[in-house]
Amino acid sequence: MKKKMSIETISLSGRKKVVSNKEMTFLERIYLVAIVKGLFITLKHLFKRKATIQYPEQVREMSPVYRGRHMLKRDEQGRENCTACGLCALTCPAEAITMKAAERKPEEKHLYREEKYAEIYEINMLRCIFCGLCEEACPKDAIYLTISKELVPSNYDREDFIFGKDKLVMPLEMALKNTQLKNAN
Repeated sequence: MKKKMSIETISLSGRKKVVSNKEMTFLERIYLVAIVKGLFITLKHLFKRKATIQYPEQVREMSPVYRGRHMLKRDEQGRENCTACGLCALTCPAEAITMKAAERKPEEKHLYREEKYAEIYEINMLRCIFCGLCEEACPKDAIYLTISKELVPSNYDREDFIFGKDKLVMPLEMALKNTQLKNAN
């Protein structure tokens, strides 16, 4: 004899749970106990320390492991550190980094450290998750995440969120200033 399948006997997970429809008491029906519990929770939170801050006047302290905006480093002579090895692009879990390698010409010796350099280096900031894996993977210590509070400026066009070398490479003045600070110490 075949067992008849019905909606009541079907259990997709294999764990069937019987729910009782017991009748509610008078106090449960008027929700008086639930209202008093809710008011008690509200009063308890009323006297706790507030979690919000008054932003322009107060600035929240950043975590010591905070990772901000990306920057491509320069060496002491102002040359780019990146050799376009592609390790940063390979380790990026969001696949936000794209690059194109090129050979350095003899007249470009003052711009790039190695024979190979990144002709095109782009980071799609809409895809980036600021995990810092690109920074850890780089053998030349060419890319790092700054402690800048501004991650990505707001905009309306998607193309403006793809940062090229024009926005990523460390300004020459900053590189020379860092070299002077290293030599002073």
